[in-house]
Amino acid sequence: MNIAQEAPGAPEEHAYNVLGVPLAEVIVGLIAFGVLLFVLTKFVFPRMESMFQQRVEAIEGGLVKAEKAQAEAAALLSQYKAQLAEARTEAARIRDEARADAEGIRADVLGKAREESDRIIAAGREQLAGERASIVRELRTEMGTLAVSLAGKIVGESLEDEARRRGTVERALADLESAGAR
Repeated sequence: MNIAQEAPGAPEEHAYNVLGVPLAEVIVGLIAFGVLLFVLTKFVFPRMESMFQQRVEAIEGGLVKAEKAQAEAAALLSQYKAQLAEARTEAARIRDEARADAEGIRADVLGKAREESDRIIAAGREQLAGERASIVRELRTEMGTLAVSLAGKIVGESLEDEARRRGTVERALADLESAGAR
């Protein structure tokens, strides 16, 4: 039946509140809401809170780990940069030592070459002096022989034996050399 059709004096079958909703449904709804709220606060919300706390801790732990990893990476980077700088310094030192060694070797080789050159020149001079002395001896002997034979032709007798015996030719040549040296 409809509310508008009921008679004004008829007894009411259902109790209505101000909104026009049956009161029994409101009470059942409130009890259901209370049970649902109880179940949510007793079981669901604590689990959600613990899961939320675990996620927060995992995120914070991840951030801490990330910060530690970043700090370690920065430390390793600075260590590698220091090692690289040290390696560059070492390479420069080795390069400078190699240059100095090369310069020393070059100086040694040049010194040895000069010594060898001086030795060869001295040996050449000695050989030239020996050859010159040999040539001078040969020329003296030949000049002495020619002078004696020429003097023998001029005088008309052989003077070779007497010239040898007296060393006349040697003395004459020595006199000529001393006169040329003056």
